[in-house]
Amino acid sequence: MTITTAAPQGAASPTPERSTEFAHLDLEGLRQYRSDLEVEEHRVSYWRRLVQARLDLLRTNGNGASFDRLQCAFAEDRPARGRTALMAVVPQDDMPPLPELDELWHRPMNSNDPAVINDLAQELSFAEFQLSTYRTALHRRLDRATNELIARYRENPYECLVALPLNPR
Repeated sequence: MTITTAAPQGAASPTPERSTEFAHLDLEGLRQYRSDLEVEEHRVSYWRRLVQARLDLLRTNGNGASFDRLQCAFAEDRPARGRTALMAVVPQDDMPPLPELDELWHRPMNSNDPAVINDLAQELSFAEFQLSTYRTALHRRLDRATNELIARYRENPYECLVALPLNPR
């Protein structure tokens, strides 16, 4: 049994090493992959906060009466920003499928029926769990991609410079 403990403060962290996981990506592809993960993490975090807000309203009001105002504030149709293709490209080994968030968000509530409110609260709790699990998986992938970038930059420090805007002379 291996027990992992955090390194003491001030201790040097292990030097990142190249991984075969990213061997198929050139430097630009790796940067783009990492950027796509960041966009996805922001999207997931946003939905997670929305789900938590609706769940908090259900728990405090018991009837979701304030939800109409909350839903109006966020219900504007907006074009999707960022890339949504990441879900199809990234292997699904540690990333659970996202719940049907749009349907869950727009589900009508019968404030007079405690069973309906309880069912919605359970579904929101499960969606929050799925989003949190997915977000954790995204953070692991971001860490691995960042470590790969660091390893590549350590091998060839000049590769860092392509990310800087330089003025041609």
